[in-house]
Amino acid sequence: MTAKNVVVVAGVHGVSGKASAIAWANTPDTKVYGLSRRSAELPAGVEGITVDLLDRADVEKKLGGLKDVTHVVFAAYVEKSTASERSKVNVALVQNLVEVVEAASPSLKHVAFYQGGKAYGSDLGPFKTPAREDDPRLMSPNFYYDQEDFLRRAQVGKSWHWTSLRPEAIIGYANGNPMNLGVAIAVYATISKELGIPLRFPGTQAAYTAMYQVSSADLLADATVWAGLTPGARDDIFNITNGDQFRWQHMWPRIARMFDMEVADPVPMPLAEYMTDKTELWDSIVAKYGLQNISYEQLVSWRFADFIFASGFDNVSSTIKARKAGFHGCIDSEEMFASFFASLRELKIIP
Repeated sequence: MTAKNVVVVAGVHGVSGKASAIAWANTPDTKVYGLSRRSAELPAGVEGITVDLLDRADVEKKLGGLKDVTHVVFAAYVEKSTASERSKVNVALVQNLVEVVEAASPSLKHVAFYQGGKAYGSDLGPFKTPAREDDPRLMSPNFYYDQEDFLRRAQVGKSWHWTSLRPEAIIGYANGNPMNLGVAIAVYATISKELGIPLRFPGTQAAYTAMYQVSSADLLADATVWAGLTPGARDDIFNITNGDQFRWQHMWPRIARMFDMEVADPVPMPLAEYMTDKTELWDSIVAKYGLQNISYEQLVSWRFADFIFASGFDNVSSTIKARKAGFHGCIDSEEMFASFFASLRELKIIP
């Protein structure tokens, strides 16, 4: 018997893709396919398909036989050094996927995709806060805009719809996904504790006192399912964050307590410089505590953490639009961090 919902998740081994695949797999009467270029363990209830979304022939070969897809979740990403290169390659990813699935599956109903703070210029410097979905665009190229524009054009006259969700600093875990703020904090704290030093905020004073926000991967996944099943979410954009904001100066001491550590005054310290020589120390921690043997380089991107910890301006998005449309999910960020670190311990990622 054919499932009511047949969902294709691109980027299933990433943080947001994995969480979305799990949420959809837990939705009654739903079949989930997870797409990725690499092979890795998949969540329960998800069938994997290894495919290169930049290779149109491979996409047609691997996905052209799927005749009953109802939902697409696009969570794939390829990093490039320039904005124009990023736009070109990331538009190609979504275009190859959607065009092939659409041609094979007349049952297609919905495409969900993720944008983020770059839509508001959070990567460039201070921006208007709280950011709203109707804020004017920035100068192109911006791959978020270009992906959105492709889907707007492709959807005209069709029976399927799209929804864009805009999280900020997604907190979740996926093996081999080092651009992850939560894991960076956990590994930094673990190493600091092993060295017997207090947990110092390693960023700037401005970042320490600025307002910040994060998005639970599980909350974003719930919003993804909501968007796929809710008529009021069609063809629109929604900010999805935990629903609260915090300053690191208040959150950091609480994170220190989660690791049973003392906290000390912040010191600007580029982690990409000070943590790169800690591979042998991390290997000894893995052996000492029986942790998963994951490559140190695959575990954390210190440059990504440095970028967050050097952002000395408010980063706040309004989530009122999503609430008015019917998505009321929220989570206390302190509770989320505590739960996330506990899950890393359970997974034997940290001691």
